[in-house]
Amino acid sequence: MKPVRKEGYKFCQEVGIPCYQTNGNCVLKPAAFMDLAQEIAYWAAQELGFGYDTLHIHHTAWVLSRMHIHFHRPVNWRDAVKLYTWHKGAGGLFFLRDFLLLNEAGERCISATSSWVVIDEQSRRMVRPEELSNLMQLDYEVEDAIAEPAPKVVMPKGVEAEPAGEHRVAYSDIDLIGHTNNARYAVWAMDCLPVEEAAKPVKDLYINFNKETRAEETVQLFRLRQENGWYVEGRVDGKSCFVVQLTC
Repeated sequence: MKPVRKEGYKFCQEVGIPCYQTNGNCVLKPAAFMDLAQEIAYWAAQELGFGYDTLHIHHTAWVLSRMHIHFHRPVNWRDAVKLYTWHKGAGGLFFLRDFLLLNEAGERCISATSSWVVIDEQSRRMVRPEELSNLMQLDYEVEDAIAEPAPKVVMPKGVEAEPAGEHRVAYSDIDLIGHTNNARYAVWAMDCLPVEEAAKPVKDLYINFNKETRAEETVQLFRLRQENGWYVEGRVDGKSCFVVQLTC
């Protein structure tokens, strides 16, 4: 992967899509996009002075809380693409970051917006945005990849979701913060679906991270078919740890 470069207030990375990030139709998986997005987000934040290394000194860390990904057109194996990201400042309890993935023709393939929080690495509690405002203050105008911040997602009321198995959090799920990596939840969600359903093109993916999960915890998974897609929820001891909404 080529280095990240700065273009105005945006950061850009040129990426060649490898086969292991695509599905049986040679199309980039949603979780693979999340992997790419979190990597460029770490690099961009580092360049702006509030990345992993800077926060780690103060025993704090970035955690993704919500994300909305819109797929305009497929991204395929061996495509040469450009991935952009930019910091959008604070919005309520969150810090906002957008992403845009373009193909060689400059066409928009994926737009995404994300909401992040900073946690104390020891207490695992959220650090309020005002405590970090001087470090991450935004004093210039930016565009929106998606105008509205990623919304809250909950399972529809009054409809019983069906059990879809369980997942024991293992070595391959854990990231540098010591909990399940955000993209792994998208993997679990897609794996809950019938294979023929998971293979269909996704229009939008909304995901909320409600409670971190850690090694050796068992996550009970539930799914609910809706007219235009699916909901998938993971629960630990009856409490929601993540919810995904997929629309097709």
